[in-house]
Amino acid sequence: MKTRTASLLLALLVLTCGKTQAQTAGNPVTDLLLSAWSPRNYTEVPVTDQQIDMILQCGIKAPSSRNGQPWHFTVLKNEAMMKEVIPNITPGNVIIVISGKESQTGTTPDFDCGLTTQNMFVAATSMGLGARIYGGPIAAARSKREGLQIPDGYTPVMMLRVGNIEKSTDAVSGASPRKAKEEIANWIR
Repeated sequence: MKTRTASLLLALLVLTCGKTQAQTAGNPVTDLLLSAWSPRNYTEVPVTDQQIDMILQCGIKAPSSRNGQPWHFTVLKNEAMMKEVIPNITPGNVIIVISGKESQTGTTPDFDCGLTTQNMFVAATSMGLGARIYGGPIAAARSKREGLQIPDGYTPVMMLRVGNIEKSTDAVSGASPRKAKEEIANWIR
């Protein structure tokens, strides 16, 4: 009983300290979004299959146009293959390649793939993992379609890197600065 009480007090202390270092809105979802960031300080502690499964489940639940769910996920754990796609990958990390279904005109549902990628990013972050969305190196994934076993009719659109991170760095000290709301939003009333 004493261990349980001590654990609860420790958890409350950690949560309270975390709130003082980031913006909060008093809602767990908005608090997570306001404190999320894309770290670069990954550790070699491996991501578990259970964590990956939960992240994929959250990706599957993303909204999509007409509920088409036009995506396919390829989970890379093979370090040599990961280095071909993202050269500075840390052992223990995972890359999820999000591919979009091609239409007859050759277009892919990039927006829907972005929504599912964001769902997985938020899921990983909520689990205490680091997550980083990549769009630039997608050309490397496209050139390795066969090796990545991307199904016919799908094209890689985005990648999500997931890994354990150094716990000493937080969103306040480690995140890139964001533009002020006044710079990027206007209201018409």
